[in-house]
Formats: sequence, structure tokens, C-alpha cells
Amino acid sequence: MNRSTNGHVNGSVSQSEKNPFPKYDQHFQATPEYIASLPDMQNKNNSGAQVAIQHVGIHNFKIPMHILLRDGQTREVHCAVTGSVSLEAAQKGINMSRIMRTFYEYENSELSPETLKDVARSYLKNLDSSSARIAIAFDFPMKLDSLRSGLSGYQYYPVVLETDFTPDDGMRQFMHLDFTYSSACPCSYELSEHAKQVRNVATVPHSQRSIAKISIRHEEDIPIEDLVDLCRDAIKTETQVMVKREDEQAFAELNAAYLKFVEDAVRVLYEKLDSDERIQDFRVFASHEESLHSHDAISVIAKGIDGGFTAQIEPFTYNAK
Repeated sequence: MNRSTNGHVNGSVSQSEKNPFPKYDQHFQATPEYIASLPDMQNKNNSGAQVAIQHVGIHNFKIPMHILLRDGQTREVHCAVTGSVSLEAAQKGINMSRIMRTFYEYENSELSPETLKDVARSYLKNLDSSSARIAIAFDFPMKLDSLRSGLSGYQYYPVVLETDFTPDDGMRQFMHLDFTYSSACPCSYELSEHAKQVRNVATVPHSQRSIAKISIRHEEDIPIEDLVDLCRDAIKTETQVMVKREDEQAFAELNAAYLKFVEDAVRVLYEKLDSDERIQDFRVFASHEESLHSHDAISVIAKGIDGGFTAQIEPFTYNAK
């Protein structure tokens, strides 16, 4: 109560009494009735254009999972998960927490295409949507033997396993893999040889670390190891893990034996991918991070089936450093 200037007590409430005291009550229990009284913003009126949204969800929440290996063993990988669903024009929003809660129902399942299909089906049901997508990103370790010293070490491959469902296309499975290799320039090699032979000048042809980003669509299960082996067989010059002098010399010989422009890289990968009957569709994006030039050389190739991958360069590539 406040006292007025004339000494009378009035019924007004002080500012401190109006504002709730800031504190966290660790003993408070939210009853079902209390939860039902909480405001639900996803059922409010829409803002902006009254149109459907193709995908809305959450990105990059982390969870460890076990992935089935080619030899029947499992290995733990640390995953970054992106889950999304479609939203109808009349709906304001989705229940975001259901994306994560639904995925956690499968945290003890093996990470496999079948598990991702089950997650997508649960998204459709739990969020009452017509389309769903789930993508799991992780680094996949594989042992790589050195070229001559007999040593070995783990090479880590960035992988994304993706499943999506739409009414038009049904359930589709994708795998995305980054494969890093060395590319020695055929032109630089010939110019170096010319200088040695004609002018007796010591030269070093240029080579550079390069990357192929491979995307495949498949129905039959394909072990990640199989896709890595396919890349190794096509490119030949994968970057090394454990290196002694004899390995470094061998790598120089290997690069000379398999010179490649960026055009060559995508074509040899195309040949291998196209010959694997388990792969329905694919796209390869290759980038050679030039050591001679201050720019990169790039190439994109797709299998070229109707309604499949296109050779479009993803917009985010333009801003990549």
C-alpha cells in the first residue's frame, strides 16, 4: 500500500509489487493442467504470404550413434542431424521439439538406411506432414596403408546419409562423400620435362590438394567403405596419413603416373560410378585448389537421368573459402 501526500493510505499497488520477483523455483511441478494452459504459438495466425513451406525443421543437433560396417562390426560416430518436414499454407509452424524427440526414439538403433526410413515415417506421422527429410553428417574413419613403409593410419571421410519422402517421389536414399586427393597438372609436368631435356634445368611440376564431392542415390544398401574404395580405384592419388621418406617418394611417382586435370578427375569417377548397378544416380563436383593459380579449377558432372541430379553448382560453393 502507498501513502498519499495528504497522509491517507490509498489502494494503489507499488511498482515493485506489480512486477514478479525474478527467481527460478526449482521445486515447481508442471501439472497436466498447467501445461494445457501454456500459450501455443504454432496455432496463431500466419505472418507473410499464405503459402506452403517445403521444409522447416532443426539443423545440426548432435548425437552419437553406431554405424554398421562392411565386415558386420559397428563403430560409434558423432553425428550432426538435420530433420525437416513440410508445412501446409494454413499452418503457422511446426512443433520443433518433436523433430528431436522423434529422432531420439532411434538413438539406440544402428545408423543405417532402414533406420533413416523409419525416422522419416515417424516425422510424417508425429508432425502430420506430407513430406519429410532426415540428414546425418559425420566423419567416417577408415584405415589407410602407407605406400611403402608398412605403416597405416586413419583417414576421415566427411559423409552425409540422407533420406527424404515426398508424395510424388516416395522414399529416396542418398549418400554424400568428400574424397580428398592430389592432382598433378599434366601441362606443368610436360613443361617441366621440356626444361630438363632441352635446357638441363631442374624443375618441379605443380600439384595440389583437391577434393571430389560425390552424391549418389541408391535403393540397395551400399557400405560407405565400398564408395571410398570406388573413389580410390578411380583417382589413385588419395592424400596420405602416415608418411616416411620412402612413402613421400612413392607418392611423387604415383602422381606422375596418374596426372590429371579436373576434367579427368570427374570422368574417371563417372566411369566407376556408372558401372556400379547399385547406384541409380550420381553427381560429382571436383575442385582443384591450384598451387600455380590464385583461383581454383572446378568441374561438375551428373549421370544425366530424367528427374535426377543436375550439374548445377550449389550456390554456397561460390562463397566457400
